[in-house]
Amino acid sequence: MICFEDVCKVYSSGPFRASKTALKGLSFTLNKGKTMGLVGANGAGKSTCIRLMMDFIRPDSGTVRLFNSSPQDRKVREKIGYLPEIPSFPSNLIIMDMLRFTGRACNLSKAKIRERSEFWLKKLHLWEDRYRPLRNFSKGMQQRASFCLALMNDAELFILDEPMSGLDPVGRAEILQLINDLRAFGKTILFCSHILEDIDRVVDTILVMHKGEKLFYGSPQALCKTQGISDLPGAFLSLVKESYNCA
Repeated sequence: MICFEDVCKVYSSGPFRASKTALKGLSFTLNKGKTMGLVGANGAGKSTCIRLMMDFIRPDSGTVRLFNSSPQDRKVREKIGYLPEIPSFPSNLIIMDMLRFTGRACNLSKAKIRERSEFWLKKLHLWEDRYRPLRNFSKGMQQRASFCLALMNDAELFILDEPMSGLDPVGRAEILQLINDLRAFGKTILFCSHILEDIDRVVDTILVMHKGEKLFYGSPQALCKTQGISDLPGAFLSLVKESYNCA
């Protein structure tokens, strides 16, 4: 479903500034129907991975493949539901405008757009606010609106970048349940988050990154076992501290 093979990415900072290596020969796979947590400190390379999957940028070397094809393939992009870390909406529009636009971009019929819009807006508690300007949405409401957009095309693969951002405890619990529901329907999910307790509750495997490299790839239970620590946050911190000590 997702395959990175020896992927490298360097950002050029312009004249008289040093370039920054974001990824250093990264390789991993995410198989169909599985959920993977992408974790690491700020600057680890997580956002670069997501930008490569979405074809916002291209690798300098190595190969990125989704559905055994290039991210540049439009048919591949139609199979993806993407939730960005920071929602960005035209301030003068309402959520219904965005849902209609997303539905048409995904070649959905008007009837299907109406049906799915109503279903997801009610599911995510935004139905009563469907005609309210997006500029008046709170951060949590914007996050739920972004989820509605990601869910519109009944995607096979969901790429979720910090899906809990701006949500209160009730909202977090509801989104975690929604992610588990998607898993139960056989969807493939890449879940990037700093909240390791949430990661531990929903993923099959985790990819721990540090300074553009892979530190660990496997189940949360395996990471805890290798570090001799029972909880995932503690095991993650232990692993990262080891990498600093070895640097």
